[in-house]
This record gives sequence, C-alpha cells and structure tokens, in this order.
Amino acid sequence: MSVYLKFVRHIIVVGSIELLGIVQTIVFLPVITKLLGVEDYGIWTQIKVTMSLLVPFTFLGLHEALVRFLPGEKDRKKVQEGIYSSLVLVFFVNLAVAVLLFIFSKQLISILRFDATFIKFLSLIIIFEALNTVLLVVIRAFRDIGKYFWFMVLKMFGEIGLVVSAVILGFGLHGAVAAFLLIRVAVFFMLLIYVLTKVGLKFPDFSLAKSYLFFGLPTIADGVSYWIITSVDRYFIGFFWGILFVGYYAPAYSLGTLLTLFLFPIGFMLSVILPKAFDENKMEEVKEYLSHSLKYFLLLVIPAGFGVCVLSKQLLIILSTNDVANKSYFIVPFIAASITFYGVSYFFSEVLILYKKTKTIAFVWLVGAILNFLLNMIFIPTFGILAAAITTFISYFCCLVLMFYFSGKQFKFGIDLEFITKSLLASGIMAILILLFNPRGLLPVIISILLGVVVYLMILFSLKGFGKKEILFLKELLAPAVNN
Repeated sequence: MSVYLKFVRHIIVVGSIELLGIVQTIVFLPVITKLLGVEDYGIWTQIKVTMSLLVPFTFLGLHEALVRFLPGEKDRKKVQEGIYSSLVLVFFVNLAVAVLLFIFSKQLISILRFDATFIKFLSLIIIFEALNTVLLVVIRAFRDIGKYFWFMVLKMFGEIGLVVSAVILGFGLHGAVAAFLLIRVAVFFMLLIYVLTKVGLKFPDFSLAKSYLFFGLPTIADGVSYWIITSVDRYFIGFFWGILFVGYYAPAYSLGTLLTLFLFPIGFMLSVILPKAFDENKMEEVKEYLSHSLKYFLLLVIPAGFGVCVLSKQLLIILSTNDVANKSYFIVPFIAASITFYGVSYFFSEVLILYKKTKTIAFVWLVGAILNFLLNMIFIPTFGILAAAITTFISYFCCLVLMFYFSGKQFKFGIDLEFITKSLLASGIMAILILLFNPRGLLPVIISILLGVVVYLMILFSLKGFGKKEILFLKELLAPAVNN
C-alpha cells in the first residue's frame, strides 16, 4: 500500500499542473472572446489545433520511446545517447517543416483560414514546442516530479502573463501569438541547461536511433489518428460554416475537455512507473496500479462529467459570451462523455504499451480517425457543430471497445463494475438537484458545485460505493500533511 500511496502523492502534484492548465484555459477564453471577439478566438483555436497536428509527425514517436526506455536504463552513456540523438533528430525534422510552412504560408491561407503572419509564427512555435516536449519527457522519465512541476508552472504562468499582457496592451491577436512563441523560446534554454547539468553533454552517434524509431514510429499514426478525432472537426466547421462557428464550437469543446484534469496526472505517473514494474516481472503490482488508478479516475470523472453537462450553459456565459453559450452549450454532454471514454481507454492502452504493441494502438486510433473523418465529412455540412460533437462521441466509444478487446488478449486487471453503477446513480441524483437549484451567475454556480460534491459523496458513501478501505487509504495518504 505504501508504494501506491507514494504514487498517488505524485499524482496529486502532477494534478496541480493540470489544474493550472485549466486555469490557463479559463483565463484565455474570456480574455480573447470578450476583448478580441469570437472570430479571433476561432483563429487562436485553429493555430493551436494546427500545432497539435504537426507535432505528432515531427516527434517521430521518439518521446514515447524515451518514456519507455529511459526509466529502466542504468548505463549513463545510453541515457545520454537516447536523449541527444532524439533532440537532434526532432530539431532537424521540425526545422524542415518550419521552412516549408514559411515558404508556402500564402498558399496555406485558404486551408487554415488565418493570414500568412500567423502561419510564419506557427512555423517557429512548432520547433520550440517539439524540443521542449522532448526535454520535459526526459525529466519525466527521470521521475524528477518536483523539477517537472516547476518548469510547467513557469511555462504556464509565463504564457498567461505574456499573452494577457499583449491583449490588454493593445497588441491584439498578433501580439498574443508572438508571446506564445517567446515563452517557449525562454523555457527551451532553461530546460536545456537543466538537462546538460543532469546528464552531461554527449555528441550522439545515433547507435540507439534504430531501436527508438522502431518503437516510436508506429505511434505517429497513433498521434495523427488521435488528432483527427480531436481536432479535424474544426477544419470542417471552418470550411463549411466559417471561422466564426469555430469560435462558437471551441469554447464548448474546451469546457468538455476540462475532464482531462483527472486523467493527465494519473497517466503521467503510470507511464513512468508501469514499465519499470513490468520489466521486473511484478505483474500483480502492475495490475494493482491499473485497477486502483481506473477506480479513482472514475470516482472523480463521473460526477464531474454530470456537473459540467448540467452547468454547461451557465459556465459558457461566465467564461465567454451569451452568444457563444446559446449557440454551443448543447454539445458539452457529448464532449464530456467522449473524454470519459478516452480516459478509460487510456488504462487499456497502457497494457499494450507494456507489451510494445504500438502498432495495435495505432490501428485502434486509425479506425477511430477514419470513422470520425467520414462522419464529419458527411454530417457537418448539414448539421454543423452538433454533428461534430456526436461524431467525436461515436469515435471515442469505438476506440474504447477496440482498446478493451486488444488489451484483454495480453492480460486483464480488476474493474469494479458495482462501484461504477453506484457512482453513476449518485452522480445522476446530484445532477437532478443542481438542475432544481437552477443557478444563475458566478456565485450560485460555485455554490452549486460545492453542494454537488457534498451530495455526491454522501450518496456514494450511503450506497457503500466508497467504503472503509478507501477511507483508510485516504487517511494514510493525508496523514503526513495533517501531522506536519
């Protein structure tokens, strides 16, 4: 139990990073929509979406290889080789992509729906975004959670401070995007200095490149397919309905994806801890990590999903505008359910990662991507943003079923179906009470959220879905903080 407690404490630390990410989203949404307009928020969204499309290609899957191989590596020279060969390869691939974007910036305007200046900014952003991600993955592989936390805090607060300042000082969206680039450049040099002091400098001979690429390249298809499911709908909406409707869709989509708060910290720690336990043949420990983690993820994400759905319109009014809320609140339930499916499928995909079945994961996401692309192409021209949300829901559900099926061929871990049923029941009752309360405005919404949490926990406890075992676990977890 003590090993898992340490794991959960690390999850709490990493979870605070994800919380900061939510704060960042909450700050950017009203600042851009209220001060610059919904259309500019649509452009801001398209820039970030395009960045998330390009990065999976330019990584070559090397970030996944680093996470898989570095934690258990004892040879310092191999650690250095893995890090610096990955950095060099990622740099040159991103440089080539950046040059192409820069050269063809005018030709890309009709596709991306924003002017050439933004495309040139984007060409520089992707270089530093990719390099920073590789360096952060290295820190993550070393399990240096404290350093990782502070670098992420610096990056997030730097982005918030510079972007908001640029908008308030009148530099508009161009200034905001320039600030987005500037903070990435600054963080890159800080990360590089830290890694150099940690492992030293070595000029790579690329002796490990073949094995790293063999493991990582299939994950490119995984990343691109995942991007299609999560982001291609913005391009269809922009093409058929205009960038303004991207501005309507993006805030509601962002609201639904806030549920990733509960997945990222757990996934972050699992990706580091599971490979080591698996390589040491501690299968019961691996299964315990997966089973516990899935249960506590569902403990949080199920009621949060219900809450976000019933409060969607009020939250969008608070965070953006009445116009955005009225035009898009109805898509939030589909996105929230989609993120829940994605979260659950993640735990099954970790099983496949352990067995190096990256091609299987890529196949699953490819099926979901093709389904999503075809459904978007058929239905968005007629039904708009509602079709985009429903096709996202269908695609994620399909991926969950396939991931469950293929992971089960390797091994199975415990899934507490009785707990899931009780959590759904408690969340449903909580949601009905919030609807009856019918909050209007920031303070009533905050009160309804707090009361909802209390109601959910009371009902779950009365149903014995949250019993003595979980209470003892939490007491042991919180004991150090209480005693100190």
